[in-house]
Amino acid sequence: MRLFDQVTPPAYPPIGKKARTWREYQWWGSGPQWAIHVGALVGLWYGASLEVWALCFALYVVRMFAITGFYHRYFSHRTFKTSRWFQFVMAFWAMTSSQRGVLWWAAHHRNHHKFSDTVHDVHSPRHTGFWHSQIMWLYDHNNETDYPRVKDLARYPELVLLNKFWYVPPTLLGVLCFALYGMPGLLIGFMMSTTLLWHGTFTINSLSHVWGKQRYVTGDDSRNNWVLAIITLGEGWHNNHHYFMNATRQGFFWWEVDITYMVLRAMSWVGLVWELKEPPSRVYDPASFMGATRTEDDSEPFRDVAE
Repeated sequence: MRLFDQVTPPAYPPIGKKARTWREYQWWGSGPQWAIHVGALVGLWYGASLEVWALCFALYVVRMFAITGFYHRYFSHRTFKTSRWFQFVMAFWAMTSSQRGVLWWAAHHRNHHKFSDTVHDVHSPRHTGFWHSQIMWLYDHNNETDYPRVKDLARYPELVLLNKFWYVPPTLLGVLCFALYGMPGLLIGFMMSTTLLWHGTFTINSLSHVWGKQRYVTGDDSRNNWVLAIITLGEGWHNNHHYFMNATRQGFFWWEVDITYMVLRAMSWVGLVWELKEPPSRVYDPASFMGATRTEDDSEPFRDVAE
């Protein structure tokens, strides 16, 4: 297969849950992820210095920012602009999280918004339960990239190449952690931070659709939750996001701390990103709370924002 060939896309609309029993999940494919979970637990027994634990914390934070700021707010929703070279940097950086390729991630997330909490949503806790929506959906025959959903991104061959070899960035990071700090660096610095990062990110698929408060009527179960907002650097304001998905800011009000937005705003000051989109004035109108529905403004076509 040629490097830049795009394989036949998966079924559309997607099938929410394909596995009818636990045996039908792709257990062999999940092996590396479970091995990293085990490695993280072994790291607790092996022990690590405070410096290595600081590395673990730092890798969690910087990669959580890459997931929330780049995979989500840029590649999935195109809420700001950047240069083509920094677009590549953002993709590579986010892919060190080991959450598959940039185009795969964006395509699945766009489908999630289109079919949120319906039978076509691949990780809806309403229809598939907690564990499926938290992690097992990854191994429910969802490994193909829906390229038609990301035509705006698939026009960049460097992103297609990264998407095909998504395992390279996290592997390089793991090797670097081992080279710098030995086995503790690998087990705690890389594997522990990656395990925590996975489950921190995945709470938005699961818990943020069952735990929290709804400010807006969005036609789904999305909720705002300040605990999840802290864990995910701002993604916990999920009901806000489902009400108006095209805003870079997800914490609409001053008390809704959104660290990812703050960092992106700082990046805009030095010219790495620009034209961050703000929420429209109507989201602040009390008349819109728990009585408004999404409008056409929320379904703006994805635009080319890499220049």
